Amino acid sequence: MAIVIIRNDHKTPIWLAAFKSFDPKLEVYDYSQPHPKNDIKMAAVWKHTEGSLNEYPNLEVVHSMGAGVDFILEDSRLNPKWQILRVKDKNLASDMAEYILAQLLSVLKELPNYHHNKIKSLWIPQPYRRISDVKVGIMGLGTLGLVAADLLEKCGFSCLGWTRESNPEVPFPVYSGMHSLKTFLNQSQILVCLLPLTPQTRGILNYSNLQSLPKNAHVINVARGPLLVESDLLLAMENGLISGATLDVFSEEPLSVTHPFWTHPKISITPHIASVSDPYTVVPQILENYWALLNGGDLLNQIALHKGY
Repeated sequence: MAIVIIRNDHKTPIWLAAFKSFDPKLEVYDYSQPHPKNDIKMAAVWKHTEGSLNEYPNLEVVHSMGAGVDFILEDSRLNPKWQILRVKDKNLASDMAEYILAQLLSVLKELPNYHHNKIKSLWIPQPYRRISDVKVGIMGLGTLGLVAADLLEKCGFSCLGWTRESNPEVPFPVYSGMHSLKTFLNQSQILVCLLPLTPQTRGILNYSNLQSLPKNAHVINVARGPLLVESDLLLAMENGLISGATLDVFSEEPLSVTHPFWTHPKISITPHIASVSDPYTVVPQILENYWALLNGGDLLNQIALHKGY
C-alpha cells in the first residue's frame, strides 16, 4: 500500500522529502515518475490533472494538500466511492489572518494610493482612517475565518460575519443564510471573502451584491478566484460604488499579462500567497489519515460532498 503525490507545480520533490523525513520507509511516489499504480491507496493532490486519479484501480482516499477541495470536486471523472479529505492547519490559518490584517491596515492608511503615486512621482498626502472607524465583514467563518476574526477583534477591529448555514459562537454579530446576505453586506465597509468555492457560492461577489456594500467599500478576496465576477468588480469601481480591491486569487492563475487588473490603480494584487501550505506541518496530518486508512481508523477532516467542503 502506498501514497502518490500529484501536483501541477515544481514542489513535488519538497513534499516527497517531507514525507520521508517523518517516515523514511514510507512508500510514497511522484506521479511523474514510474511507480506501482496498483499499490496506491491514497493520492495527495493539489490541482491535479483531470482524470489522473482514475489511473489507480485501488485508490480509496483523495487528500487535498491544502484547505481547499474545489479542484478535486471539479474533476468530472471523480469516483463517488473515494473519500475526500482536506487540511486544517494552524499555520495556514494564522498566515491567512496575518495577511488580512496587513492588507486592512494598508487600506486604512492609504498605502496602495501612495504606491501608485510613487510611480508617478506625485506627492499627495491622503486622509487616513483608524481601526475604530470601520466595520469589517467576514464572509465565511470556517477555520480560516474564525482565526482571522479573532486576530482582528484583538487588534480592535469591529467585525461581523456571514455564513451560508452555520452559526458559530463568536463575540460579534453573525448573519446566516442567503436571506440575510444583503443586511450583512450593507454594514461591511471592508469586505473579506473567505468562503469555500461551491456551486452555490461561485460568483457570489457579483454586481448586485457589490452594490449592497456601503459606498466606497473595499473588497478583499483571499478565498477562490471564481467567487468574484471580475467584470462586475470593474464595473462597480467604474460606477463609484467600490473604492478599491485587494485580490490574492483569480479565476485563472497565473493572471494573464493583459488582464486589466494589472494596471488598475485601485486594485492591489498578490500571486496567491496569502496562506501557503507548509509541507512539514501538513504532512503529519496526511500521514495520520494514511495510517488510519490502513488500520481501519477514523479519517480526519473528511468533506461533506453535498456541501462541497
